[in-house]
Amino acid sequence: MHLLFWLGTFLTISAASALPAGAEAYRTEENIPYRTDVTNDRCRLTLYLPSEQKDFPTVVWFHGGGLKNGDRFVPEELKNRGLGVVAAGYRLYPSVKCPGYLDDAAAAVAWTMKNIERYGGSRKKIFVSGHSAGGYLTSMLGLDKRWLAAYGENPDTLAGLIPFTGQAITHFTIREERGIKDTVPVIDDMAPLHHVRKDAPPMLIITADRNHELLGRYEENAYFWRMLKLVGHPQVEILELQGFDHGTMQKPAHELLVNFVRKIFPAPEGAKKP
Repeated sequence: MHLLFWLGTFLTISAASALPAGAEAYRTEENIPYRTDVTNDRCRLTLYLPSEQKDFPTVVWFHGGGLKNGDRFVPEELKNRGLGVVAAGYRLYPSVKCPGYLDDAAAAVAWTMKNIERYGGSRKKIFVSGHSAGGYLTSMLGLDKRWLAAYGENPDTLAGLIPFTGQAITHFTIREERGIKDTVPVIDDMAPLHHVRKDAPPMLIITADRNHELLGRYEENAYFWRMLKLVGHPQVEILELQGFDHGTMQKPAHELLVNFVRKIFPAPEGAKKP
């Protein structure tokens, strides 16, 4: 397990992965519907894409909010980085219950897999990431094949998964729906831990400082990482952002996300070097 002493690493990663100012032009498209069988304004995408670059990597980004709150947004730290971003909204509890929000997330990722090449991106370079509830959705979609299979897609073709401090056990909102207390952990088929497998896409698990995290969040992610290692996953790492809490960890975590993408797909010519 990797403890990240963040300051020096954060500055190094920022210099290594940033593109020079003005090196790339971008376009934004709003309110793109990703499913036609549900009439709901939350089932829409914001696309933030390089205008001139071809075959660029794309990050599908899911917001947090406990599956109850939040809305789609393009993280500032992912702008002007030589990446495409697909920010996905999804329906929330109590308007829908499990697995409605997970099905929405699967539909959003499947839409990206089917359509990103029309916008200049590469189908082979799609990453999925999200914070908190979005991290939970990321891990579920990447490990449990049934959700993307419902849309004719296979998560094993994704380039990588980067969950930010998501739940690895069954999500607390799902347990609330069932009348189960926060202090009673559940690991059933709605838990990423239930689906650990060695042939899942490359993974980077990021948490906040264990002393400042939500209830048990660091510990369940550490166990998640350990189980993935034990089943033989060849490319999974966990990073703990010391000094950051559940909310403030997002900014440095985005830098780690970009670095992870660039380890797999190097930045285009003109990017800053370490």
